Amino acid sequence: MAITVIVEGKNDRSKLRRLLDPEVHILCTFGTLNSLKLESLHKRAKHDEIYLFMDNDSSGKKIRGVLADSFPDAYHMYTRKGYAGVEGTPDEYVIAQLEKAGLEEYIIYPPPVL
Repeated sequence: MAITVIVEGKNDRSKLRRLLDPEVHILCTFGTLNSLKLESLHKRAKHDEIYLFMDNDSSGKKIRGVLADSFPDAYHMYTRKGYAGVEGTPDEYVIAQLEKAGLEEYIIYPPPVL
């Protein structure tokens, strides 16, 4: 089954792109959602397994709420309060969230720092 992760912006997508196999689709909401954007996300995600990874702020929570209604079976990943959104979350924490979501086989682990 195909995997799609939905994030808010292109910086979030860039962050995850470095850490996930290219076969994982990463879609952006680019801020507030309207019915056209939702329809586009649905078309692009089709029958994929959906993962939501939003910022832990008021706009991220609002977007997550709309997406949760639209994709009721989606798996929710969270960043910590205090991190500057998904793009500002340390790689180790993002990787831990991806592992928790069961996406280990798609993670591109950074080489260990010697």
